[in-house]
Amino acid sequence: MKAQRVIPRALANQDVEDAIDYYLAQQAEQAALGFIDDLQAAYAHIARHPASGLSRYTHELDLPGLLYWPLSRYPFLVFYARHDDHIDVWRVLHAMRDIPASLTESPAHGST
Repeated sequence: MKAQRVIPRALANQDVEDAIDYYLAQQAEQAALGFIDDLQAAYAHIARHPASGLSRYTHELDLPGLLYWPLSRYPFLVFYARHDDHIDVWRVLHAMRDIPASLTESPAHGST
């Protein structure tokens, strides 16, 4: 199967910037770089295997098609929806956040 394009929404990009800013503010440049590497690996995985995501919040929040994939070394979850021609990344959230509140406050049907 050909890898699909991964297209993060503005909120997902902001989540990533916030995480990097946090690590840099803690003077943890290596952690920031590691986070970026881990995120890129997660994006590559969901591009190749979009159906492998977990669907817990699909049912909990009644958001059909919403999947998530955890980063392997950092406590973040990539929330996305599959489309025929791309992967739509909604959010990249720290696992300790109130995930339902974070997802329902974000414009799930907003622009990319």
